[in-house]
This record gives sequence, structure tokens and C-alpha cells, in this order.
Amino acid sequence: MAAPGDHEPHEYALLGSEEVYSGRVISLRRDTVAMPGGGESVREVVRHPGAVAIVALDDDDRVVLVRQYRHPVADRLWELPAGLRDADGEPPLETAKRELAEEALLAAERWSLLVTSYSTPGFCDEQVLVYLAEGLSDVRRPDGFTVEHEELDMTVERIPLDEAVQQVFDGTIRNASAVIGLLAAARARAVPPRLRPVDES
Repeated sequence: MAAPGDHEPHEYALLGSEEVYSGRVISLRRDTVAMPGGGESVREVVRHPGAVAIVALDDDDRVVLVRQYRHPVADRLWELPAGLRDADGEPPLETAKRELAEEALLAAERWSLLVTSYSTPGFCDEQVLVYLAEGLSDVRRPDGFTVEHEELDMTVERIPLDEAVQQVFDGTIRNASAVIGLLAAARARAVPPRLRPVDES
């Protein structure tokens, strides 16, 4: 009798795919996938362009947070400056630089790739790249960018990193990218890790 793990990994082959919906940001498809034991199962998959988020730390170890209304959860959430990777051909680091300028009116001298995560891999392929930005300076909002919709109501604050981490544990900060980024930044401050190249995903 074979022990668990002694067999070859199953090949989850895609047997068929049907687009169900295509929207401005996301699309939904229905995939039929080969399962172990010879069966098959249907999986609904949300396609997403991906996103970036930025842990922007100033010289006083304060982190930049934005508070924005999110309709799906009907609440204003504390978040990191962030945005979709929806500009064709734009490298993710450039997206992060643009989003930091658009949302927080800031630029950074030093950039590091802090962490990457799949936000909800059970049904969505969204990958979020979280960058650490240091050496902050004020900049003007990029030409051509118009503040609209929920961003008209968005606020920007700086709070000490340790306080932000405590707010994660208090449940005040619940946005996934913010939780991941703040905890990773705090760990990086305490025990400097080997960070990946900034152009890696």
C-alpha cells in the first residue's frame, strides 16, 4: 500500500472553459477541471488584472494610510495606497510609483519588493505586489489624473508603524493587503530579511 505522498502529483488539466461575464475590471469564467480519481469538477474563476500596494514609511517610521469607502463591505477601510495593474504594458513598480503620487502626493527614493500574495486563490487569480517605499518627498498629482468617485471622500494620514500594527490586531485595519504589508514591514524593521529584486513578481 502506497503511503501518502508516494504517488505522482495529479495533473489538473483544463477540460473546458466558458466565459460567463466580462466587466470593466473583472471577468468570470466557468472551467471544467480534471480531478484525481478520474472525475471532473466545475470551478468558477474570477479573472483580475492584479494590483499593487505600497507601505510608505517616512523618516519618523510613520506609515501612510488612506481611508476609503468600499461598497462591497459597506464600510470605510484603512488601507495602504494601492491600485490596479490595469495600464497596458506598465511595469508593476511604475504602477506603484504612480499610485503613491495619485493617492498620497508622494514620491520615494528607495523601493523594495516586500511581499506578494494571492488575495483569494480559491476563486480569483488576483496577485498583489506589496512594495516598501522609503525616503518620501512631496510631489504634485500626476498630469491627467482626476480625483473622482470614492476617492473624492478619501482621507490620508500618517501613523507610527507600531500603532498601525496594533490596529491590525485590534481589528481596526482589516484590508488584506494592508494587514500583510504592515506585518511584513514591521518584521523587516525588527529582523531585516533578504528582500527580492524590486522588478521580480
